Amino acid sequence: MRLSPKSTFGRTLILLAGLLIASQIFSYLTIVNYALLPSIQQFNRILSYEVKLMLNDELAMPDDQCVHLDRPLRRKLLEELGLTLIAPNSEAAKPFDDAMHIGYLSEQMTKDLGSPTDVRLLLGADSYVLWLKTDAMPNFLMRVPLSELQEEDFAPLFRYSLIIAFLVIAGGWLFIRIQNRPLMELEQAALMVGRGETPPQLPEQGASEIRSVTKAFNQMSQGIKQLEEDRALLMAGVSHDLRTPLTRIRLATEMMSPEDSYLAESMITDTEECNAIISQFMDYLKSTKKQEEEELDLNTLLLDVAHTEGGYSKTIEQQLGEIPGTVSANAVALKRAVANLVVNAQRYGNGWVKISSGASVDRKSAWFCVEDDGPGIAPDQVTKMFQPLTRGDSARGSEAEGTGLGLAIVKRIVDQHDGVILVRNRSEGGLRVEVTLPLHKLKL
Repeated sequence: MRLSPKSTFGRTLILLAGLLIASQIFSYLTIVNYALLPSIQQFNRILSYEVKLMLNDELAMPDDQCVHLDRPLRRKLLEELGLTLIAPNSEAAKPFDDAMHIGYLSEQMTKDLGSPTDVRLLLGADSYVLWLKTDAMPNFLMRVPLSELQEEDFAPLFRYSLIIAFLVIAGGWLFIRIQNRPLMELEQAALMVGRGETPPQLPEQGASEIRSVTKAFNQMSQGIKQLEEDRALLMAGVSHDLRTPLTRIRLATEMMSPEDSYLAESMITDTEECNAIISQFMDYLKSTKKQEEEELDLNTLLLDVAHTEGGYSKTIEQQLGEIPGTVSANAVALKRAVANLVVNAQRYGNGWVKISSGASVDRKSAWFCVEDDGPGIAPDQVTKMFQPLTRGDSARGSEAEGTGLGLAIVKRIVDQHDGVILVRNRSEGGLRVEVTLPLHKLKL
């Protein structure tokens, strides 16, 4: 499963993560606005009331009565509440300088007390400690220990948030993976069809939309398979039905009288050309299906083609470099591709043909070239020379004397072997066709 922002899997996972983060943020905002802030405001009112108790001798009661509290009684009451007064310049007041300023509480306390107040928070040895400095008590700092608020109280919230986030992302990843599994199988089957293979019937599973696509693909795959079988059967029948009368014509021609020998030679040439055309059509059909592959030594195959296509009158120059491995290919198909390139070079060249080979710098691919000393090809004709049934004098590789299928067969065979074809004119004149194939096995 590829985790890419461009894939459905990656985009859905990013969407889930974004929604999760947004949900967590809104949850925290909700807790802060509707639970934490009211509690802080209540705490702030209680704290300001305690500060007022420290400043005033009389305590206002709800029934508008005042209770007089002397200083010892007030101090004892505040000590019971946990509040202590500390001189600003004392050793015990030093933590106030390191405490963090709390703006919200400072504003509220300033408003409640009617004088500027600085409220700070510090994590003490046992719990959080709240410090107050107000102009109403310029000679004292007030220390309020928050014994019920521990640092460990926030750890579970953070830990549970991480657990929830992990479970949501893991669940989303698993759900998307299950949903995308039929799409991955569909992708592999489509690649098999592109290579000329017939994939097995895919199980119709997953969401209703995916099931519909899978069903349509299975129907298409069966239709392509039936079409290929019908076309192969048709061409085999046509080849047989055409070659039979051609054979009879040749036999009859060879039995003609010596006086008609000039006519017999022409008819024999025509029948041989017809047989060659039929063979090329059959080769083109065979190249549509991926055939069994084996590990081949590329240089050995190139030598075989050079010896087969060369001779006393057709010398093929060879410059085969070291190839540190073998290529996985069908020997018959790859040999046919090389032979077609050599025949094309002999047909359009001026008699000189060269086959060379080598390996890439990273040793991951091997290449071979077929060169000639012909007129070359116009740049705008490069893409056309590999199209089937292309014929014409303007295209050097169009095989005006043949069927126009030779180079199309080469292109299809190279594509089936995951190769690349590069065509360019030689600086010395002529054409250079380079084919690159992946190395599947390295020699130790």
